[in-house]
Amino acid sequence: MIRVYIDGGARGNPGPAGYGVRIEDADGTLIEELFGGLGIATNNVAEYNGLLAALKWAVDHGHQDVQVRADSELLVKQMRGEYKVKHPGLQSLAARARLLVGQLDDVTFQHVRREQNKEADRLSNLGMDEAEAALKTEREARSAGNGAQPRRNLF
Repeated sequence: MIRVYIDGGARGNPGPAGYGVRIEDADGTLIEELFGGLGIATNNVAEYNGLLAALKWAVDHGHQDVQVRADSELLVKQMRGEYKVKHPGLQSLAARARLLVGQLDDVTFQHVRREQNKEADRLSNLGMDEAEAALKTEREARSAGNGAQPRRNLF
């Protein structure tokens, strides 16, 4: 069994967004840390990108028993089937997450308080920093006249 802590955020919501994932084994030993910038997105899109990154990592590394811990009550309840995914921007992400869950033997979702998710939050901030840096580079390139288009790096 592995335990994955996921988080996502956006500065401005929508704004420069990123996700973070901390992967531990059953006794809490760190296995892997993941993060990524997403360009401009909402916090909920960022949360789902964190989930997708964690589930894809589990599938790719042969882990079949996954405990997902997130401080997003919305994501947890949607993945448990307690809430419907109504927002069109989240529906495809949730569908992709369900496909990945279907490739695993046992996946559980647990809502945790922010205090229990500090490492994933730290990593998601690194992802947001990455998104801000990429957006700044794009703005500078556009103002220099090379016509670069905004980055849309959604999962």
